[in-house]
Amino acid sequence: MDTKPMPFVPPHPVPRTEPPTHLETIRTVMRNPLELWGEITYREPCIKARFLNETTVIANHPELIRHVLVDNAKNYKMARIRQLILRPILRDGLLTAEGEIWKRSRKAMAPVFTPRHIHGFAEMMLAATDQFAEKYREQEAVHDISHDMTELTFEVLSATLFSGEVVTDGVDFSTDVDELLSTMGSVDPLDLLKAPEWLPRIRRLRGRKVLDKFRSVVRNTMDMRRAKLQSNPDDVANDFLTLLLNAEGPSGLTADEIEDNLITFIGAGHETTARALGWTLYLLSKAPHERVIVEDEIDQVLKSDPEPVQWLELMPKTRAVFEEAMRLYPPAPSINREAIETELFTFKSGEEVEITKGNTVLVMPWTLHRNRILWDDPNAFIPSRFWPENRDKIDRFQYLPFGAGPRICIGATFALQEAVIALALLLKEFRFEATPSLAPWPVQKLTVQPQNGLPMRVTRR
Repeated sequence: MDTKPMPFVPPHPVPRTEPPTHLETIRTVMRNPLELWGEITYREPCIKARFLNETTVIANHPELIRHVLVDNAKNYKMARIRQLILRPILRDGLLTAEGEIWKRSRKAMAPVFTPRHIHGFAEMMLAATDQFAEKYREQEAVHDISHDMTELTFEVLSATLFSGEVVTDGVDFSTDVDELLSTMGSVDPLDLLKAPEWLPRIRRLRGRKVLDKFRSVVRNTMDMRRAKLQSNPDDVANDFLTLLLNAEGPSGLTADEIEDNLITFIGAGHETTARALGWTLYLLSKAPHERVIVEDEIDQVLKSDPEPVQWLELMPKTRAVFEEAMRLYPPAPSINREAIETELFTFKSGEEVEITKGNTVLVMPWTLHRNRILWDDPNAFIPSRFWPENRDKIDRFQYLPFGAGPRICIGATFALQEAVIALALLLKEFRFEATPSLAPWPVQKLTVQPQNGLPMRVTRR
């Protein structure tokens, strides 16, 4: 009798059984916030925690999450600690802007991310992935897949949103992104103390050079496109870059806001997809029975040579492994809000929780996606959770790889289409095998990254 293999359980921090001291909290948050959370945060619907005389509400139940992110979103602004970390990098980009600036930016970008436009990117996504794959065709070797997926998603982003016209002279994109996130993307003790922004964060001073390099790339890219728009506007691609530059003006975006949004997309917009792709290939390498299911689906679909725009719909099991990777290793592991006014929330069970004005509310996909009550065998890699026949069992607010509500990720559909196209092409041609010693430790540096990368052997199938 055939027996179903035991699901693979990838590396993850063991939940704490005792609360940390203040000093342990600071050290852990600086080193790796994923290691901070205790057993209670993986099963209770709501927890209140005190730190430095301030209260944090951890929202861990779909009802409360929906209330905070959707039903009463107007009562919750971006949390101050989150802004202290992100604003030095992104300033008024879409991820950090609030109020009218955020509304203007979201409105300006919306036309690019309609289904029609995203479908139009499919051929470019395929071409960029095929060109990237040449490095694997040339030589069977061990590659750092984490580094490679950052390179690939940047190439896709450049081809689709910028028509390949990003001025990257002097930039080692993948290395520089890693440097940016490991310096300016980490929590500083002064952030935990909510010190004023003008006080220098020592570890971020090391990241200023690479941030300045990225901003120089953006300004040069903007200048090059502006010159083309002035000299020969009919010959300029109507892409994301052109759309933003055409939105510049008194009733649209300022030049600084355009720069900030380009930094957001060039420096961070691709990063979440890159990390999720890397984790997906690692997980498949450790679960050969799941890999066979995906390879069979890809082979069967591509046999009929459908247009790449159809791949996302035609490959539900390939999509499912990517979604399961984002469940286990959510690209954005925490969503931070701050209550503007005090309110009392009542669960359907009748239990109540008071959220006081000024409280930080943490919605954490990292713990939510591993919740003992909401998920069966939550630490295991089980892509069938996301097969079409099982999707209705998952509450909309228990799985948040792209957030929810007004600030849901504008590029969610873009990322899913890009991921399935990339996985289908790569897994059609190649096998990705984890090296014998590979046991990647997840570390939170804005995104969930594998410490020391993902060295994997790539061979032809």
